[in-house]
Amino acid sequence: MRLLWAHMLSPDLDEAKRALKDREGITAEDWESKIGSWHTGQPERGNILDLPKWAEAHGLDAAIWTALVPRFDKKDVSPSAEQVIGYLRGLTGTQRDAAKEYIERAPRQIDTEYRRPIEAALGWSVSKEHEQ
Repeated sequence: MRLLWAHMLSPDLDEAKRALKDREGITAEDWESKIGSWHTGQPERGNILDLPKWAEAHGLDAAIWTALVPRFDKKDVSPSAEQVIGYLRGLTGTQRDAAKEYIERAPRQIDTEYRRPIEAALGWSVSKEHEQ
């Protein structure tokens, strides 16, 4: 799986996790289950192979990430591309504009099973002004 990452300058792992929670708009009641973390000395995470080796190669002593489960229609389930397109087609006004901008600003290398069908059905793709 391709991943994008960036350095986060924080002297404290818990502070960094709270900052990620705030950035992602994750609510207070269950945020600790939605932010994953690892630091030097911990074993490899079951779902992230070679994390300690990757971190060492990049000079990192810790890593954090969003650990959100897929949700659609208020259920913990991965939607089909057709369901996503149907949802996006149903948006109007500022919600539609925000969704379109979010998709168009996603870096080209984020090539998910949804991106190509959305581009084909709706014509929403990375514009020249948003290319990285």
